Amino acid sequence: MAFPFNSLRAFLSHAKNSLSLALGQPKKITFVVGNESADLDSFTSSVLYAYIRSLAPPHSAFTPLYIPLLNIPASDINLRPEFSALCHHANISTSHLITLDNLPPLSKIQEELKPEYTRWILVDHNDLQGTLGHIYAHRVLGVIDHHSEEFRVPQNTDPETRIIEKCGSCTSLVTQALRSSWDASTSSSLSSSAGHAQGNSLSDDGVVVQIWNAQLAKFALGSILIDTSNMKAELKVEQADRDAADYLETKVKLSPGNASWNRKSFYKEINTARKDIGHLSFEEILRKDYKQWTDNSQTLGISSVVKPLQFLIEKITVKSSLKDNEDCFVTAIGDFMAERNLTIFAIMTHSKSASGEFRR
Repeated sequence: MAFPFNSLRAFLSHAKNSLSLALGQPKKITFVVGNESADLDSFTSSVLYAYIRSLAPPHSAFTPLYIPLLNIPASDINLRPEFSALCHHANISTSHLITLDNLPPLSKIQEELKPEYTRWILVDHNDLQGTLGHIYAHRVLGVIDHHSEEFRVPQNTDPETRIIEKCGSCTSLVTQALRSSWDASTSSSLSSSAGHAQGNSLSDDGVVVQIWNAQLAKFALGSILIDTSNMKAELKVEQADRDAADYLETKVKLSPGNASWNRKSFYKEINTARKDIGHLSFEEILRKDYKQWTDNSQTLGISSVVKPLQFLIEKITVKSSLKDNEDCFVTAIGDFMAERNLTIFAIMTHSKSASGEFRR
């Protein structure tokens, strides 16, 4: 049975409870999971896909309920202040999210979450890595991603979606792929309400639906704007990004209370939160947006940092007994690599030129 049209908060609570009841039992579970860096785009695209798909699952779906899984432990959510900022606009808190902590311990996950009872949909990546990939990669049967094709997902994923194409944000691709299902679910909900309406209840139900849609639309729009620098990153923005942003913004504006909606202010709020990492330790900053994978027996890692390189050097120097800044930095990087058995490690930093041009 499809999940009845409701708020994102209600959906996440239902999904978390359903997962808890299914673990250790011979029950089928469909997961929607983003990549291991668990950035804002992975977060919103997994939740958006799971929510809309659960409203209108395909007739031959493995399960009618889709579980959005954040590919990090719950403790790492605190490294991502932009999550809390965006969740506020969707009337949810980070406590509603489903993380690796809601799965059995990785040391015995295969016994308590048997692969044959699972199906995995990937968003914002197309190659399931780490322990989950080692155990469940052969159960991946669906993907929406904007990265290069890794050829790890079967070509035929029917009835699930298989979209891998260039785009500024994966959430844009999810929005475009499922917008017809979202609109149909909205119309169906309003029609059902009309059939049972009395007095002003129809009008009230319509307002509630608009509010729920606006909350989800803001949630999705937030990561699209972050990934495209408020649609100004010309080398990244594709038509799908523009179309998705316009579609979502329309839903936001239809909701009562959003008459003064301002995209620029919304973007600035989420982006300011994303860059608020001064309270994090050097190691936490590297973990905040970190990806790791193995290729030809070599383990590679990459961290994306929303500050200039000098910020990192000064961060580690403050707490080091070494006098030379470069020695402090190299030693800290070496420790980070050793803890993860990395062969190669790269850091992408953000900065601006003298003219204010963004640089990575």
